[in-house]
Amino acid sequence: MPIPASVSVVIITRNAAATLRQTLDSVQDFDDVVIYDNGSSDDTLKIAADYPNVTSYEGEFLGFGPTKRHAVSLAKHDWIVSLDADEALSPILVEAILAWVDKALPNDLGQVLRENWMMGRPVRHSGWGNDWLIRLFNRQCHNFNDAMVHESIALSQHSRVQRLTGTITHTAVTDLSQLLEKVNRYSTIRADSGKLKAYPVPIVFIKALFAFIRTYLLQRGCLDGWRGLVIAVSNANGVFWKYMKNYLKTNR
Repeated sequence: MPIPASVSVVIITRNAAATLRQTLDSVQDFDDVVIYDNGSSDDTLKIAADYPNVTSYEGEFLGFGPTKRHAVSLAKHDWIVSLDADEALSPILVEAILAWVDKALPNDLGQVLRENWMMGRPVRHSGWGNDWLIRLFNRQCHNFNDAMVHESIALSQHSRVQRLTGTITHTAVTDLSQLLEKVNRYSTIRADSGKLKAYPVPIVFIKALFAFIRTYLLQRGCLDGWRGLVIAVSNANGVFWKYMKNYLKTNR
């Protein structure tokens, strides 16, 4: 089923060679796929060059929200499908996008279920399950907010969110070292954002401990086996290091 020429797919990348082919294979029917790369040192851009519907740009990383908003401005069309470089659209979702965009109004947004995988299996709990995200929108009415991490689409009182059939497969973790790298990178971005409150060290520890309890017990990460334990520890580390880095910046 052909995809209408009114939809662009937008992806920001940085050293995404391990998963990018799967992502780009899933969007081959779209006529405009934008990749905005932030300094990859692997084969990310070489892989992108293999796809005739892909246009690649290179530029500075400005934080996730601002960077994605800039990437959206490079698209040919107003209807935007936003993907990460480790995500892939299911064929059912591709068809749903076609049917939905054909009837949608500019203030409508498409919400999609993302299935998060860790080392060969989907994670059903730990805050990773039931993961509905807005990934389809019209840039004339909507775009990403200014959040440096955990960005989202800014909504208004006129926004209408509708759920689409099909899924996004998110190859979140293929190696545990990715979690360590993510904790370090994201905690630095958050600490440098100037938006974190500075807490004394005992409070930082308590916040990190609660992050573990929330993930492993309240969000039932214990039902995900060792994967749930890993995610809980990673979340606690993320909270600990973002506040500790901010504490050190504030007290120097």
